[in-house]
Amino acid sequence: MAIIKAFKAIRPAKDKAPFLASRSYEDYTVKELNAILTYNPFSFLHIINPGFKFDKKVSGGERLKLIRNRYLEFLEDEILIRDTQPSFYLYKIEKEDFSCCGLFCGTSVEDYKNNVIKKHEDTIKHRENLFAVYLKNVSFNAEPVLLTYPDNPTIGEIIGEVKNRDPEYRFSTTDKATHTLWTITREEDISKLQDEFSKIDSLYIADGHHRSASSMIFADKSKKGNPGHTGMEPYNYFMSYLIPESEIKIFEFNRLVKDLNGLTKEEFLIELDTYFKIEKKGNALFKPLEKHQFSMYLDGDFYALQLRKQIFKFTDALSRLDTQILYKTILEPILGISDLRKDKRIKYGFGKNNIFNMKDEIDKGNFMVGFGMVPVSIKELKDIADAGLVMPPKSTYIEPKIRSGLTIYEL
Repeated sequence: MAIIKAFKAIRPAKDKAPFLASRSYEDYTVKELNAILTYNPFSFLHIINPGFKFDKKVSGGERLKLIRNRYLEFLEDEILIRDTQPSFYLYKIEKEDFSCCGLFCGTSVEDYKNNVIKKHEDTIKHRENLFAVYLKNVSFNAEPVLLTYPDNPTIGEIIGEVKNRDPEYRFSTTDKATHTLWTITREEDISKLQDEFSKIDSLYIADGHHRSASSMIFADKSKKGNPGHTGMEPYNYFMSYLIPESEIKIFEFNRLVKDLNGLTKEEFLIELDTYFKIEKKGNALFKPLEKHQFSMYLDGDFYALQLRKQIFKFTDALSRLDTQILYKTILEPILGISDLRKDKRIKYGFGKNNIFNMKDEIDKGNFMVGFGMVPVSIKELKDIADAGLVMPPKSTYIEPKIRSGLTIYEL
């Protein structure tokens, strides 16, 4: 039983929405960031990068205090407005090759604790605690957790009806995406959506594992510090963006490795022969076509590596995952990479030009060998989460990537 909650969002004034909503801070180059902060006074980046106003780099408690100050200034100047009634927010993103439509809502910390909201990645305690401190000091959350749910005809019908109404915002951004947002304020619609989601057994985290875990830490600490705790306080929920499984788009990460761990090319290929049938493809670009097939680029040539299934034994959902197979058959035993997060010899690539970039990096001599695979499927993601397992780092690159500041959840 999944619980979703309508909330009174803080969101951009109607004429400011195209200028305020921003990509994730890490997505910008230094040059882009400086240009936006210099020429766009309405960008949400001013809130999360408050030192720009003072031409000073700030960190720690000073930064958090200034983030809170900038946020309050945006409210006072009516760049941001506070909704007066609890709502759901329907948000659609349309690109040339991608479209999705989902709900901004509050989701339950208890559902996360009780595994109604399921995860497939490990989190790092230090990062969890950092964001929990951030939430405590700034008292808002502007970056939703991306959750997915099984396609549901009734939810689809309600969403379809809302999309026929006039939107609150519709604007385009420089990445040629169109953004449309509707507010869902009718009690009938809110009740129907809550009722339908209450029939769903599980929601799955697609992106935002650390934000979810941090929200739980923040909620637990807030509960302990509140003698009058009722369970209805805002801190008992965290903001999420819910979309159906059919609208999630999963891309693969390639693996690039700097050396062959002391092996010659010939020795390395002989080692691979234990678990793989190897077919040399030459210098023509080769991408794998199916599960348990890998592309490899080495010394100017592509190779197809086909897993020998009679040799490699599947024991659970994780063992069937291509990123795990690559780790257990090549990266760890042959190339000596045991820590996929910290080892400096490995790098991960993603994106539309993934295979071209991999080849280019190796041709330049920055890396010696690269591996590609087909993307993880939504079924594999769910199987891993249902089994209580976790994927290796950088197993999935998932769209949509949600802009910050379109809806803000106050804590």
